[in-house]
Amino acid sequence: SAIVGVLVSLSIIALVLSLVRIEDVTLPPTVKYGIVFDAGSSHTSLFVYEWDSNKENDTGVVSQTLSCDVQGQGISSYANNPSEAGNSLRECLDKALQVVPAEKQRDVPAYLGATAGMRLLREQNSSATEQILAEVAKTMQEYPVAFKGARILTGEEEGAYGWITINYLLDSFTKYSPKAHTWLRPEAASIFGALDLGGASTQITFMPENSVLSQNKTSELTLYGYSYNIYTHSYLCYGQNEMLKRLAKELIVESSPSTRVHHPCYPKGYNETVSLSSFRTSPCTDGSDPRLPLGDSTVTLEGRGNASGCLAALRKLFNFSECGQSQDCTFDGVYQPPLRGQFIAFSAFYYNFKFLNLTEGQPLAVVREAIEGLCTRSWEDLSSSYPKENPKRLPKYCANTNYILTLLLDAYKFNETSWNNIFFQMKAGSADVGWTLGYMLNLTNMVPAEAPARLKGHRPSLWAAAITFIILTLVLGLTALLL
Repeated sequence: SAIVGVLVSLSIIALVLSLVRIEDVTLPPTVKYGIVFDAGSSHTSLFVYEWDSNKENDTGVVSQTLSCDVQGQGISSYANNPSEAGNSLRECLDKALQVVPAEKQRDVPAYLGATAGMRLLREQNSSATEQILAEVAKTMQEYPVAFKGARILTGEEEGAYGWITINYLLDSFTKYSPKAHTWLRPEAASIFGALDLGGASTQITFMPENSVLSQNKTSELTLYGYSYNIYTHSYLCYGQNEMLKRLAKELIVESSPSTRVHHPCYPKGYNETVSLSSFRTSPCTDGSDPRLPLGDSTVTLEGRGNASGCLAALRKLFNFSECGQSQDCTFDGVYQPPLRGQFIAFSAFYYNFKFLNLTEGQPLAVVREAIEGLCTRSWEDLSSSYPKENPKRLPKYCANTNYILTLLLDAYKFNETSWNNIFFQMKAGSADVGWTLGYMLNLTNMVPAEAPARLKGHRPSLWAAAITFIILTLVLGLTALLL
């Protein structure tokens, strides 16, 4: 009878186990982080991004967690002291580690991307460029992150990643539908173009009509399971800082050998003294130009506040004649397909037009009037009206805004009608517009989508009841055996 009792107990145990339903339990997705330095020509910024390991069509859903402006100028300014380029990053790196959990820091990919400032320095001094990147790498390798490299982006990469950022933030690639409980792909017509103006270069990127794709001037990107053919071009030496240097040089050359030169874009009453040697430090101003006076003497630029003269002087910086009558050409003989859709203009495009204090969507005639009014104001009037504005930046707004008009209208071929398709903004949602988010988004697309961590589990209530029943059965079985 004892043996029968044990067998009965075992049968009951087997029965209970068969009643316990085994289920798949999906663990919540793990949060991942990424760090990207944007090393521009005039300054460097750090951004921390995060995303879940679950992905939508193999592309991570990325959000911005932190932005930090590095003190000082861009890393290209450390050509004579490369070690300081690395040290300048430490403060922002320390802040980044404060927002990333300690247990995740070792797995955080960290990148530094340098743009036009370093592209120019590489043309001028390749050894200094390599030393700066080496010092940057040395500093970042001291931190508990997965450093993936410091490199110089091409102008086309910079343009493409900026385009990705804009369309990601504006839900142009994919949008969640609460009704359908799924992600949907918006119409291709809702894809935005990108206009970026930095210190040393400017980029235009957009998705042209299919009919122009045979020009072999497009790049193909794959995001959220779809391919996009985009046109992108970067113009080195056409960023606003290099433009101002080129303008000053041309004015000096035209007035040579005078040591006092009229500057139509600077406000009346404002003077700026420049050294002739400063024009020999950038490939953009062509220090070997025989028209440039010899020696290291100085020249004083005297503001004249002449709006029409400013516009005429700026147009001379572009070589429009090389395009002839072609409508598919900007300047310097560069091909560009017809514009398509709406555009977001960011970086220096945004900051200069923000100074004009115009509401969004103002007609081109109103914009022209505002710029002309700005150019005619004296330095005394401007400096007293904007006491908090940077005194080095304030006298340049007339030149900058007129330059932007020339670039957008004469070069890129926007007109009175399509002008309304340009939106000047620097943020979308809570994230900054720029190339770094697109870079990180493209990076997450390269990593295969991870399957959510799974384990075999049981319903807690059934499992507890089964354990209790098993223990009682064993006790009763052993008692029967002893008796």
